[in-house]
Amino acid sequence: MLRPVLILAAAVTATALALVPAAIAFVAAALAIAVFRVLSLRDVCQSVEWPILVLLGPLIPLGEAVRRSGVADLLADGLHDVPSPSPGIGVLALVTATTMLLTPLVHHAASVIIMGPIAASLAAKLGFHPDAFLMAIAIGANSDFLTPIGHQNNTLVLVPGGYRLGDYARLGLPLSLIVIVVGTGLIAAVWPLR
Repeated sequence: MLRPVLILAAAVTATALALVPAAIAFVAAALAIAVFRVLSLRDVCQSVEWPILVLLGPLIPLGEAVRRSGVADLLADGLHDVPSPSPGIGVLALVTATTMLLTPLVHHAASVIIMGPIAASLAAKLGFHPDAFLMAIAIGANSDFLTPIGHQNNTLVLVPGGYRLGDYARLGLPLSLIVIVVGTGLIAAVWPLR
């Protein structure tokens, strides 16, 4: 038990002290787990979520294409023009809701990849820091309560709970609205827009 804890602590420390980027630190930690035989190489390979990698692999260039092609700016202009009594908070809520609606159509990680460039462009157009908008995407992508397919947790409880498709929409809509209202307020409080 000591070896994996030390490996994790080393990766977190290296990232926290900005010695290496997080991606490098945690890939090195995963390799160290295999090298020091905390897990066998077979167990390491079996624990990789290959369908997720196959899904996200093509979507990463798609997210970059959305940014480089100008589609992100085009969509950001459309979201920018939506009337709101409070431009910052209102657009932040709209980004959260848009991400929530996109998540059932694609995997929640994919919705983050697609919405990221759009939110960054929107924040720049409004003169806001992008951190709040990126957090709105993270909240929206992980708060799909409207369908059983947008998040694996919803799928897991579908059959054992005896739920039907309509149950998710009926019970998930009020919960989604609560997340949008409360989440947007908390995001703006913790990550100031300006």
